[in-house]
Amino acid sequence: MTEPITSTLEDAARDTTGAALQNTLVDLIDLSLVAKQAHWNLVGRQFHDVHLHLDELVAVARDFSDKVAERAAAIGVSPDGRARTVSDASTVPSFAEGWARDRDVVRYVYRALDAVVAGVRPRLADTEKTDPVTQDLLIALVAALEEARWMWQAQAAGYEDDKS
Repeated sequence: MTEPITSTLEDAARDTTGAALQNTLVDLIDLSLVAKQAHWNLVGRQFHDVHLHLDELVAVARDFSDKVAERAAAIGVSPDGRARTVSDASTVPSFAEGWARDRDVVRYVYRALDAVVAGVRPRLADTEKTDPVTQDLLIALVAALEEARWMWQAQAAGYEDDKS
């Protein structure tokens, strides 16, 4: 099919920006999926709080994945959120199969957030000149993910002295 959505960006800028958005998209989709996997398999004393906190993280990841995908489409880049693409390209650490203790989930989540933020930060520089609108979106994403990371890491700190 011919390109039905044209870009207001020059080709090189579109390609750089599109790659930044695509790479961010797969990480956000994967983050939402592993957070749901943890949500469904969570056990432990902090079940209720962590269970609800995981839903908050899923909402953030899904909201931003939609914004990122729609930004890609708006600049003429077809977003690819297919399962195989996400599986092949995501930088989110894999999540173990089976039941997951609350303390392990909390530690996993802030490390997963570290991985996503580490991937997005260089894209801020990549999009600074190619598309400041996309850069603004990625800045807002990093702010939201780093706030979430702080909250997850603060929870993990509560487990440091807990021997159970």
